Amino acid sequence: MRTSPNDPKQYRYITLDNGLKVLLVQDETAQKSAASLAVNIGHFNDPKNREGLAHFLEHMLFLGTDSYPKAGEYQSFINRHGGSNNAWTGTEHTNYYFDIDNDWFDEALDRFSQFFICPCFNPELVERERQAVNSEYQLKIKDDVRRIYQVHKETVNPDHPFSQFSVGSLDTLSDGETSIRDDLIAFYQQHYSADLMSLAVLSPHELDQNEAHVRQLFSAIPKIVVNKPKIAPFYLPENLALETHIQPVKDLKKLTLSFGFGDMDSLYRQKPLTYIAHILGYEGPGSLVALLRHAGLINSMAAGGGVSGSNFKDFCISYSLTDEGLNCIDSIIDASFSYLEMIRQHGLQAWRYSEKQQVFERAFLYQEKSRAIDLVSHLAINLQHYPADDVIYGDYAMENYDQALISQCLKQIVPERMRITLVSPNVKGDKIAKWYHTPYSVKRIEPERIKRWQSPGELESLQLPASNPFLSFNQSPLVEPQEQEAEPRLLFDKPGFRLWFSNEPEFRVPKGHLYVSVDSKHAVASVRNIVCTRLMVELMLDHLSEMTYQAEIAGMSYQLYAHQGGYTLHLSGFSDKQILLLKMIMNNRLFGHFERKRFGIIKQQLAKHWQNQMQVKPISQLFSELTSLLQPNNPPPSALLEELEDVQLEELPDFVAKLYQNIHIEMLAYGNWSEPTIEELGEFVQQEISPDTSPSKETPRKLISIKDQGSLLYEINCQQNDSALMIYYQSRDLSPESIALFTLSNHIMTSTFFNELRTKQQLGYIVGTGNLPLNRHPGIIFYVQSPHGQPQTLLDAINDFLDEFPVLMFELSDAQWQQSKQGLIAQILERESNMRTRAQRFWVSIGNKDLTFNQRQRAAECIERLERVDLVRFMMSLKSKQRDRVIVYNHGASEQQAEPLNTHHLETVRVVKSRSEFQSDSAIYCYN
Repeated sequence: MRTSPNDPKQYRYITLDNGLKVLLVQDETAQKSAASLAVNIGHFNDPKNREGLAHFLEHMLFLGTDSYPKAGEYQSFINRHGGSNNAWTGTEHTNYYFDIDNDWFDEALDRFSQFFICPCFNPELVERERQAVNSEYQLKIKDDVRRIYQVHKETVNPDHPFSQFSVGSLDTLSDGETSIRDDLIAFYQQHYSADLMSLAVLSPHELDQNEAHVRQLFSAIPKIVVNKPKIAPFYLPENLALETHIQPVKDLKKLTLSFGFGDMDSLYRQKPLTYIAHILGYEGPGSLVALLRHAGLINSMAAGGGVSGSNFKDFCISYSLTDEGLNCIDSIIDASFSYLEMIRQHGLQAWRYSEKQQVFERAFLYQEKSRAIDLVSHLAINLQHYPADDVIYGDYAMENYDQALISQCLKQIVPERMRITLVSPNVKGDKIAKWYHTPYSVKRIEPERIKRWQSPGELESLQLPASNPFLSFNQSPLVEPQEQEAEPRLLFDKPGFRLWFSNEPEFRVPKGHLYVSVDSKHAVASVRNIVCTRLMVELMLDHLSEMTYQAEIAGMSYQLYAHQGGYTLHLSGFSDKQILLLKMIMNNRLFGHFERKRFGIIKQQLAKHWQNQMQVKPISQLFSELTSLLQPNNPPPSALLEELEDVQLEELPDFVAKLYQNIHIEMLAYGNWSEPTIEELGEFVQQEISPDTSPSKETPRKLISIKDQGSLLYEINCQQNDSALMIYYQSRDLSPESIALFTLSNHIMTSTFFNELRTKQQLGYIVGTGNLPLNRHPGIIFYVQSPHGQPQTLLDAINDFLDEFPVLMFELSDAQWQQSKQGLIAQILERESNMRTRAQRFWVSIGNKDLTFNQRQRAAECIERLERVDLVRFMMSLKSKQRDRVIVYNHGASEQQAEPLNTHHLETVRVVKSRSEFQSDSAIYCYN
């Protein structure tokens, strides 16, 4: 088995007597153990009259087995011991996975194995979970991804199982000639065969020990004869040369050109389509993307994606369109085929293949460790696709430049085999897609257009990519760390500038992370200034896209984003050329490159983004409105949109100049660099950003205090069918003790809350609790989105849960209480598995003024000291009539009569009608 030289884990592949494929992984440093089982059964296997049955079965396996019959017990056990669990159902595979503290892995694996041996399919829970599946379907009924996907299903070969509805609903999963429970059991017994399964297991235990345990637990999975019928072709001739127009819910303007291929899995070592996408998707000077972007026709482009399966693969070229581009579809397709012809004639060169090969090889050689749960779920699926020797390497393999094979693939990316899909609000469809009610139309592409594209003209401005200057074939050596502790040290602490540095002593990869945060009070002085800051950031990203594309291909990436004090630049990837990339970006930070046409397009794009944010699912809208209500420097999309409308290009240069007059720079360098290199870089950044500016303090992050305000009611108009409600409680201080109380309460309540309100009461598919620290203040939220319950029902359910849960705390045994605490402590103190997560922790700690980087340890010590009575007392305070909290809610559009919330039982109630008035009337916490 080929593994990375940077991977110290031990692997063993075995096959059990029942045919189950198993990959055992020993990671001596693992702080959590994990397992994932994938079965080669998905919605393609649904009976014609039982669409969604495979997905429904996935839900049911979590709800009790003969060995562990209590519903919710599995989730509670995993959660109590610091773990997590989930599953998904795809077209041809279903994947189940979990992680947990190492000491409890054997018991968790026992519970997990029973899913595939003796699920009990409790009749009462079958009916309840049928409602949950239907809620999941209803939740996505206005999701444009699902709506567009459904149109795709209706325009392929109707005999291919892709055309079937995959989620399931009350209609498809109701009792008919046979009961749904009988059909579930029959489907399980006919399809869940051991030889269709693959299991990946990771723990610090010896491989022999893990193997013995797996054989003991999973050998009982039956091997049965599964008759899998041959799958029909994905596209028939009449499904090609089609043009489909789709009307979305959101303001989406997208053009996709797709070309159907057969099974491509067997070519994973050559990856011919990856090579074609690599050249086609190039975004540097002279590229197809640059040409169309400068013409004002597109905002972005992606090449190579598309649906795929065991006998089909879509190769897609997708464009995000401007308004002008919407009226120039044929011109965009003209340019696409011109560039494809250039690739055919001049682009098939071994050195280009070698560059992409080198990108994959570097990624493989210097791959970083991922979370155990992510790794096993990925490996379990890879076991379904690759031979055992390539389970790890298969994703990175790109070994043989086969020009004839690539040419053969290009012969299939031709006009007569093309499918055009246009998504636009302007579409007036003559058809309505089933299940998601999507308006669409379909027509044949006219022969004269196909003939035109078969002989594309040359475009002189188009160029193939030059050699990539950011690819380093001679990797820079690892810099020896000066100390073994990775916590950053303060190198510079000057007025208006701080620089933190940590050389990476543990992961030993030639990579790094650079953060540069620029704070300016002017950037957030008003809603208009916040809009101008975000517009400035988007314009800069647009300007940088061409010049930085080769760096991103070579394994470096960057993010530029606005925040509550200004903006932040984050670079990551290979360290040898990262400083070169930073200097390239810094040299362009003054925005002397404003173009009127691009300004108009970017402004329109930003407006569309904020309009679309106002149409996401209700619970997401409530979360956005809650954080905007409490964070004055974080206005909601509606307020941003209003201010954006009359922002003009002429005001931006003056705005940018004022933004840089008084600034504070906070910088973190973490990675494979020496201290002198970073000191020199710090000098450069300080001089480049602020040569003529006055140093300033950090911009205060404001947070509204809800202390002594009682219950604050804030109604949002979401214009969606579902109702939703969210309750937020805010800590009154920043102490480790408060962090401990809020965090442990959430940890102990979350699985019980989910089981009670979702599984038992079936209030909705989106149900949960969560930690919500805002601007350093601990907080906790409870939320439900429901297709059938009014906000009052949801509020009563949450209140009832809060009333009853303190009593349930006394039902925990002493062992369970200690296990819950230790599980959370293990989560909090878990060491990062890779540089990215550690860099994020360092950066968050600096932002939170945890400058000794030990807040985790202090919170864990407080949790260790907590007694049960402390937590009960805290939970009792959450149900108090006087407790300060924010209740954000919306009435679903499907409700016949929107009843106001009943607040008679509350002693102090305030209805928030205006966000700005509420903020001006409230006390504010300010933290630098």
